Amino acid sequence: MSTHPRQRLIGMLGGMSWESTAEYYRLANEGVRDRLGGLHSARIVLASVNFAEIEALQVAGDWDRAGDILAAEAARLEAAGAELLLLCTNTMHKVADRVQAAVGIPLLHLADTTAAAVGAAGQTTVGLLATGFTMEQDFYRDRLAGHGLRVLVPERADRAAVHRIIYDELCRGVIREESRQIYRQVIDRLVAAGAQGIILGCTEIELLIGPADSPVPVFPTTRLHVEAALAASLGPAASSATR
Repeated sequence: MSTHPRQRLIGMLGGMSWESTAEYYRLANEGVRDRLGGLHSARIVLASVNFAEIEALQVAGDWDRAGDILAAEAARLEAAGAELLLLCTNTMHKVADRVQAAVGIPLLHLADTTAAAVGAAGQTTVGLLATGFTMEQDFYRDRLAGHGLRVLVPERADRAAVHRIIYDELCRGVIREESRQIYRQVIDRLVAAGAQGIILGCTEIELLIGPADSPVPVFPTTRLHVEAALAASLGPAASSATR
């Protein structure tokens, strides 16, 4: 009987939006294939919520109710055997502590994995592109600042444009060249303000923007989050065992 490296089962809490969750799934499977070769793919259990329900709570500012919903889903993922947890959305990391408190498995915090990549690149000042919630509230910026980063956000009109494109286009699978140009202009203004790198701090933004769209390095939070999950899933303790 052949043996294979043991993978810790990754729990993905997604659907916010499903467009970016599909990217999480694709990147995780591509990453395992690249690391292990052959027909290897990722061991994943996925909970996908109805984003319309979550988005309505975001707009209403009812983060407690949204946190309750996600905490319950996280508990279901743990019950299904998940050994580590990914909350597949930057914005809903506002309730990350509540989600973590609902489970006994580790939640890999998206802002922490991003900050580690920024630090590894030797950067201290970064621009943040994200939803209005993430850019304007302190839950995400403070987490990055806790890693020693100075975080710049776009001006008000630019924040409104970035947010609109995420919810009205990217979350609906709409990719427009005009919107890419808007993002490029916002990035240029952040760089002019002193940003050494740009955090793509919404999981959908990577569907629109890549390294070629920025004069400074970009930090793709979805890809970095998946890479951290695979390192944990396939790490020394996991790969030393077989199944």
